[in-house]
Amino acid sequence: MENNTVCAPTNIHVPTAVRTPHVSHELAVKATDFTVYAFVYVSAALIVLLLVGMIGYVLSQGLPALNLEFITCSTSLRKGTVGVAGNIINTIIIVVATLAIAVPLGVGSAIYLQEYAGNKKLVRVIDFATDVLAGIPSIIFGLFGMLFFGQVLRLGYSLLCGALTLVLMILPLITRNTQEALACVPQGYKLGAFGLGAGKWHTIRTILLPVAAPSIVTGVILALGRIVAESAALLFTAGSAKLLPHSIDALFSKLFASGGTLTVQLYLSATSQGDFTTAFGIACILLVFTLLINVATHALIARTSSRTLQTS
Repeated sequence: MENNTVCAPTNIHVPTAVRTPHVSHELAVKATDFTVYAFVYVSAALIVLLLVGMIGYVLSQGLPALNLEFITCSTSLRKGTVGVAGNIINTIIIVVATLAIAVPLGVGSAIYLQEYAGNKKLVRVIDFATDVLAGIPSIIFGLFGMLFFGQVLRLGYSLLCGALTLVLMILPLITRNTQEALACVPQGYKLGAFGLGAGKWHTIRTILLPVAAPSIVTGVILALGRIVAESAALLFTAGSAKLLPHSIDALFSKLFASGGTLTVQLYLSATSQGDFTTAFGIACILLVFTLLINVATHALIARTSSRTLQTS
């Protein structure tokens, strides 16, 4: 009997699934990630070093000039004293007067544009105009303030003239920031209040403004920083007098008199007078003032946010 059994060949190659490892792609991704992280950390380190170096240099140059006489007296050749007390008072008056005018106007106009204005084309035009005003150099505001407030309104060189000029500078910043803060409030808050029968103004006053308060305060603080740092516009409008008022009446009447702020006096000390010791001393005071503003801002925002969460 024939054997018809067929033997299977033993040299048949059975194909197997071949995995292609993307080693080169993974290495490229890791290299990219490492490069990005390195760039971020190096940039952060450079910023910190630059900030620490700048603050350290200013403090090392300005601390020798700081003493009780420097802070509480004004510069007098007859008395032989060097101080910036008059400039500190001028700065406080400028800040208070400017914010007292700009904050109600800026917040009120933002509320109207965001909640009441029906003509959206007009709102877009106003928004564009405020954006343009926010980018105008401060020296142009100074020239306008000198001509309009100083000469047309006959305010002359005075702290009030400087404050009104600064109002024009920071009003676009406060208005736009408040608009964005109100726009970020969830729509459900308003709809819920309307559904409960609350009026529009009651909803704005009790719901929208408290929720948007942290962002609004942040915008006001940014405007405050611009007021403190401004010098060019105030040279044309407020002048550079540094007399120290010696009575309450003189303090209130100082709003209508010439007065130089700390930044104006810093500029004059470093340029026309060549007194860099006084200039660095003023810079130290401004650093402390900026630090106090930031600490107060964070505390106020934290307190406002906690109250908002409790009421919601």
